[in-house]
Amino acid sequence: MDWVPIVFLAFKVLVFGTAMFFAIKWHYGQGGSKKEMRVVVRTSAALIVVFVLVAVGFVFATFTFAKWLGMDLNLT
Repeated sequence: MDWVPIVFLAFKVLVFGTAMFFAIKWHYGQGGSKKEMRVVVRTSAALIVVFVLVAVGFVFATFTFAKWLGMDLNLT
């Protein structure tokens, strides 16, 4: 049962990543110049970076708060 969350999380990341890829690809196909595509790619990359940083921040804050509450967070 310890592997179930890992598999579900990996599946979720794979599905959402694929959906994001095709959504961005579809939006590119709707038309526009090369300059507009560059702006969209740059904005998408910036949003992905911000999302990852916020997610890492939440994980860090969660572990810090859990340690502050005295929870044992050893993974072994």
